[in-house]
Amino acid sequence: MTDDFPQISASKIRFLEEKGLISPQRTPAGYRKYTGQDVERLRFVLALQRDQYLPLKVIKDYLDAIDRGERPDALPGGMTLSPRMVSDPLAAELNGRGRALTRGELLQVSGASTELMDDLLAYGLIHEQEERFDEHALKVVRACMQLGSHGIEPRHLRSFRAAADREVGLVERAVAPLASRRDVASRARAAETAKEISDLCLNLHTALVHGHLAQMER
Repeated sequence: MTDDFPQISASKIRFLEEKGLISPQRTPAGYRKYTGQDVERLRFVLALQRDQYLPLKVIKDYLDAIDRGERPDALPGGMTLSPRMVSDPLAAELNGRGRALTRGELLQVSGASTELMDDLLAYGLIHEQEERFDEHALKVVRACMQLGSHGIEPRHLRSFRAAADREVGLVERAVAPLASRRDVASRARAAETAKEISDLCLNLHTALVHGHLAQMER
């Protein structure tokens, strides 16, 4: 466990227990007793947080459904995993899905043209770090390719970059009190709260846009 997640700490594990994601047994003396299944469940939660950026609520709802004997819908990204299936090879696979891509790999995986890639870089829609691109850059490239089929070019999308930066600034200010603390539990709560606020902002944006589009149908 510590090899895969070197930053894991007792406070982080207790935080996940408080959220109901893991439920270790208690000895008569009150000590926590972790079974092999508990460890695999913990590995599953941590892997999804680290590699798929899923909020704890989504992970918990999925685990609760499994615990009830149901076969829940796929997690975001199409994953349909059970905690008992998580192993070292699977953890490596999850990590691979989030690995950085070279420029050539990004072009090959996305099918984008070199010209489009250059424009996305020029307008700040994607960023290269140490000659690598993360999985978010791949999503941006694919979205821009689809928009391009409607005649919307990267130069038209600069406002999206500016809006995203403003949203991130808003989220950072909201979680600053938690993020400034040094304990792992507070940082975990800050990351979770930031994701929740970001999702709410996206929901608001979607509602506003759809509201305007609805007026076109009248």
